[in-house]
Amino acid sequence: MAVCRRVQLPLLVMSLSLYAYSIQGLKSQSNGNFPPPAFGINHPLRVGAPNPGNNGGAPAASQPRRATGWKLSEEEACREDLTRLCPKHTWNNNLAVLECLQDRKEETKISADCNHLLWNYKLNLTTDPKFESVAEEVCRNTISGIKECADEERGKGYLVSCLVDHRGNITENQCYQYITKMTSIIFSDYRLICGFMDKCREDINLQHCGSITTREKDLHSQGEVIACLERALVREAEQQDKTHPIRDDCKKSIMRVAELSADDFHLDRYLYFSCRDDRERFCENTQVGEGRVYKCLFNHKFEEAMSEKCRDALTTRQKLIAQDYKVSYSLAKACKTDLRKYRCNLDTNMPRAREARLSYLLLCLESAVHRGRTVSGDCQGEMLDYRRMLMEDFSLSPEIVLHCRGEIEAHCSGLHRKGRTLHCLMRVGRGDKGTVDSLCQSALQTLIQSADPGADYRIDRALNEACESVIQTACKHIRNGDPMILSCLMEHLYTEKMVEDCEHRLLELQYFISRDWKLDPVLYRKCQNDASRLCHTHGWNETSEMMPPGAVFSCLYRHAYRTEEQGRRVSFLSYTGLRLTRDCKVEVQRILHQRALDVKLDPELQKRCMTDLGKWCTEKTETGQGLECLQDHLDDLVSDCRDVVGNLTELESEDIQIEALLIRACDPVIQSHCHDVADNQIDTGDLMECLVQNKHQKEMNEKCSVGVTHFQLIQMKDFRFSYKFKMACKEDVLKLCPNIKKKVDVVICLSTTVRNDTLQDVKEQRVSLKCRKQLRVEELEMSEDIRLEPDVFEACRKDINKHCSTVTFGNAQVIECLKEKKKQLTTVCHQRVFKLQENEMMDPELDYQLMRVCKQMIKRFCSDSDAKNFLQCLKQNKNSELMDPKCKQMITKRQITQNTDYRLNPVLRKSCKADIPKFCQNILNKASDDSELEGQVISCLKLKYADQRLSPDCEDQIRVILQESALDYRLDPQLQIHCSEEITQLCAEEAAAQEQTGQVEECLKGNLLKLKQEPCKKEVLNMLKESKADIFVDPVLHTACALDLKHHCAAITPGRGRQMSCLMEALQDKRVRLQPECKKRLQDRIEMWSYAAKVAPADGFSDLAKQVLTSPSKNYILFMIALSVCVLFLIGILCGRITKRVTRDLKDR
Repeated sequence: MAVCRRVQLPLLVMSLSLYAYSIQGLKSQSNGNFPPPAFGINHPLRVGAPNPGNNGGAPAASQPRRATGWKLSEEEACREDLTRLCPKHTWNNNLAVLECLQDRKEETKISADCNHLLWNYKLNLTTDPKFESVAEEVCRNTISGIKECADEERGKGYLVSCLVDHRGNITENQCYQYITKMTSIIFSDYRLICGFMDKCREDINLQHCGSITTREKDLHSQGEVIACLERALVREAEQQDKTHPIRDDCKKSIMRVAELSADDFHLDRYLYFSCRDDRERFCENTQVGEGRVYKCLFNHKFEEAMSEKCRDALTTRQKLIAQDYKVSYSLAKACKTDLRKYRCNLDTNMPRAREARLSYLLLCLESAVHRGRTVSGDCQGEMLDYRRMLMEDFSLSPEIVLHCRGEIEAHCSGLHRKGRTLHCLMRVGRGDKGTVDSLCQSALQTLIQSADPGADYRIDRALNEACESVIQTACKHIRNGDPMILSCLMEHLYTEKMVEDCEHRLLELQYFISRDWKLDPVLYRKCQNDASRLCHTHGWNETSEMMPPGAVFSCLYRHAYRTEEQGRRVSFLSYTGLRLTRDCKVEVQRILHQRALDVKLDPELQKRCMTDLGKWCTEKTETGQGLECLQDHLDDLVSDCRDVVGNLTELESEDIQIEALLIRACDPVIQSHCHDVADNQIDTGDLMECLVQNKHQKEMNEKCSVGVTHFQLIQMKDFRFSYKFKMACKEDVLKLCPNIKKKVDVVICLSTTVRNDTLQDVKEQRVSLKCRKQLRVEELEMSEDIRLEPDVFEACRKDINKHCSTVTFGNAQVIECLKEKKKQLTTVCHQRVFKLQENEMMDPELDYQLMRVCKQMIKRFCSDSDAKNFLQCLKQNKNSELMDPKCKQMITKRQITQNTDYRLNPVLRKSCKADIPKFCQNILNKASDDSELEGQVISCLKLKYADQRLSPDCEDQIRVILQESALDYRLDPQLQIHCSEEITQLCAEEAAAQEQTGQVEECLKGNLLKLKQEPCKKEVLNMLKESKADIFVDPVLHTACALDLKHHCAAITPGRGRQMSCLMEALQDKRVRLQPECKKRLQDRIEMWSYAAKVAPADGFSDLAKQVLTSPSKNYILFMIALSVCVLFLIGILCGRITKRVTRDLKDR
C-alpha cells in the first residue's frame, strides 16, 4: 500500500499532461485509459524482438469492448487478480492498475492471461503514436534542447526511449514526471528497454539468464534477467579465466540500464522486489529519488535483520558502482562539477573503462584534496561514504577477489562483514599468518590508496570500532576525523592505554600506509614540494617505476639527515637546494618516531676523524666505505675519533639504514624477507637481525653478505654496538658483568650466570627476562659463524687453514668441518671444539647445522617440545617414515658424537650420575676435562646393564643406547675403534649399505670364530652378553621372533633377560612350535653363547651366578646343584652317625 500512496503525485501530473492532450480531441485517454492492446499485430520494436502478441492473446481479451475509454479493470483476464490485489479506487486508471499489478509482492501470482494482456498493453504504450504525441506536447522545450531526441524518427516509440535515456537533463517538471512514469513502465521488462535486446540477446543465452520466449517466464519478473547479466558482469571482473565474456555492447547496455535506474530504486526491478521488506524495515521514512533509498540500504547492508537476498542484490549494485561511478546517482550528481573542474575524465592515455572506475574517480579527487584544492562539501561527503564502503566490503574490489582468493580461503574465510576480511588480508600481507602473493599485495595497496583511510580513520570501520576507547582517552584533544588521530594512536602503541584489538588493527593498516608516503596526508601536504624537487616524484594519483612510493620517504629521510650533519654533506657541497623545508623535516622526524627511535648523525665525525681518515682510509673512496674503514680500525683511532665512531656505530645499530651502501646491496633480500621490519620498525635493530637470519637465502648477494658479516664482527668489539642487546641487557651488564666491554665476553658472562641459576634452581633469575630473550638471539647468531666467537676462532685459526681452508665461513660450515676433523686438531683447538660441542648438546638450539637441516622436522615432530629437548625428540622420531633423510643423517652424526663421551649426552649424564662414579671410577681417573673418553664410560655402563646392576633411570638410558647401537655400529665408538679392520675385511658389504638394521653387528657375530684381535673379539662377546639381557638389543633376533614373542611371551615384561628366557623355554618345550627363522636364530645364539662362555669364562662368583641364571638350562643346573647339596647333606648325616657309633664303642671299651 505504501507503493500505491507514493505514486499519487505522478499519476496526478500524468492526468494533467493527458488532459492537455485531450484539448486536441483525445479526451478519452485523459485518465490514462489508453486503447486496448491490438493482439496479433506486429508492432515495430527498436529492441528487434517480435511482438509477444504474435503468440496469441487471452481469449477474454481478444476483442476489446470499445476503442474509446477502454479499461484494464473491465477485462475478464485480469478481473480476479485486480479484485484480489488492487484497491478499488485505482480501477478507473489503467496506469494505476498497471503499477499495482506490476509491483505486487513476489509471492503473489497473477494469471498467465492477465500477464499477457498487461505485456501487450505496456508494449502499445511505448509504441503508440498518440502517447508519443503527449510526449511532444509536454516535453516540447526539452526535445528541442536535446539534439538526439529531436532527430529521432516519429511513430515508432523511439522518442520516448530517447527521453528516458536523457531524463537526467530534463528541467521541465511536467515532462520529467511524465518520463518518470514511462520509465517505471519500461524498466519493468528488459525487452521494452530501447536497444537492450539487440545487444544482449546472445549474452542472455550464453549466461543462461533466461529466455526471450513469451510464456517461459513470468513476464513481469524480467528484472531477474538484468540482475543475472549484472551478476555475470561483476563475476567476469573477478575471474582470471573468462569462459563466456560479455560482449562490449551488452556491457555498455547493462551499465546504462544500471545508470538509468540510479535515482529511483523502483526502477531496479530485481533489487526492488528483493529489498521491498528491508526498505520498509530500515528506510521507511526515506524519500524516493536521487538514490536516497539505495544509500540508506547500503548503510544497513550488514545489519543482522537484513535479508540475504537483499544483501546480495545490494552488493551487486555496489560492484557495478565500483566499475562505473555513474551507477551512483548521488555521487555522479554531487561530483559532476568537480570532475569537470579537475579534468578527471579527460585523460586520453587511459581507456574509457578505467576513467569510469570508482577507484580512479576517488584517486583523482583525493589528489585535488591533498594538493589543497577546493572540492565541494557534497562531493567530499559522497566520497567519504564510498571510501568507507570499499573498506567495509573487500568483494567490491574485483582485483582483491581475483588475486587474493587463495589467501582468503586459507586464512580469512568467514570474516566477510564490517571490513574484517580486508584486515585479515592486511595481516597476512604483514606476514603474521603466512605469505601473500605479490599481486594480492599490490591489490591491497591499491585499495588502501583508493580508500585513503590515513586521511580519516573513520573510513576504516574495523579500526574505528577497535580503537574507539583509545581515541576517547588518549586522543580526545584531537578533532574527530583529523588525520593526526592515527599519529596519536601510533604514539600510544604498546602503552597501557592501548588495547590489543586496536593494536592489531592499527599495525595492519600502518603496514600499508608506511609503504606509501602519500597515504599520510599531513606528511604529503608538508613535503610534496620537497619530494618533487629532491626525489622527482609525480602527482598524488600517479606512480613511477624510477621512484616508487616506498622509496620517496627514504629519499626524504636521507635529505633530512644531510641537513642535520651540519656540513658533512650539505655545506660541503655548498648546495642549499638539497635541504628539506623546516615543516617537512618535522614531519619526517614524526614518521621516524612512529616507526622507532630517532637517529641523527653526529656532526662531529668529519671534524674529529679527519686525521684517521687520511691515515687509514685513503683508498676507501666509495660511498659509505669511510665509516666502515674507521670501524675496522676502531682500536687504532685517536680517542676523540674513537668516541665519535663508537657513538655513530651505536646509532647505526639502532637504524642500519644509515649504512646506505649496505642497504642498497641488500635490497633484494630486504624486499623478499625483511620488508615488514624495514618499513615499520626502522630504528630498533630489527632490520639487521632479519638480515642476519636470512644471510643464506638465495636473494642474498655477496656484497650484502659481506656487509652484514662485517657489521656482526664490528658488534663483537663492544656490546653497545648491538642496539637491541644493549637496550635489553644494559642494566644486567652493569650489575653482573661490570668492566667487560667485548660483546663475546659479555655474552659468556651472562649466559654462564643464566646456566648457573638454572642448575641451582634459584627462585629468581639474576638475569632479567628481556635480557635472557635477547641473549638467546645473540647466542644463536654467534653459532652461525666461528669468527663471531673470537676465542674459538683464534685457538683454531691454524687448524682451519690446514684442514678447512676450502670451506667458506658462515652457515656453521667451518665449525662442522672442525668437528669432523677433531682427531687431527691441535690440543688447544680440540679442547675448544669439545667445549663447544658440550654446550650444543646441552642446548641443541645452539647447534646451527642441526637446526638448519632439521628445521622442518622439528616443526613436524617437536613443536610441543622444549628447545633443550629438540635433539632428544628428533632421536625418538629418527626412524619415522616421515623423517627427512638429510635430517636423519644429521641426527646420526650427533648420536655418534654423543656416544664418544657421556658428558656430551646430558640426559645420560643426569640419569647415571650415581652409577658412573660407582662402576667406572677407574676410567674417570684417567680422563681429562676437555678430551673425549671414546665411549669407555658408556661401554662400562653397558656391561653393568648386562649384569643388571644399574639404577632404573640409568638402565633405561643405557637400554636406548644399546638398541640404537645394535642397529648402527657407528654409534658404538669402542666397536669402531677395535674392529675397524675386521669390519673392512669381513663385513665390507654390510657396512657400505648403511641401512642401520644391525647387519654389521650380525656379520661380526657370525664371524666370531674368525676374529683374531682380542679387543675386537671382546667387544663382540660383550654384544652377545648384552643381547642375553634384553632381546631388543639384538634387532635381528627380535625381528625373527616378533610373532613368537607376541604369541608365547606377551605377558612377560621386557628387560633383564625375561623375554629371552621365555623364548629359550619355548624352544626346549616340544609342545611349542616356533617360527622356523626364530628357531634357527635362537639355536645360532645358543651356540654363540656357548662359545662365549668357553672363550670368556666367568670372572668371579657374581658372573658365574649370572651365567647360571641366564642359561637356557637354568632349571636343570639349579636342580643338579640342589641335588648335589642334598646328597652331600645325606652323606654328612650318614657319616655323622657312623662316627658317633664308633666314638660310643670306644667309650664303652
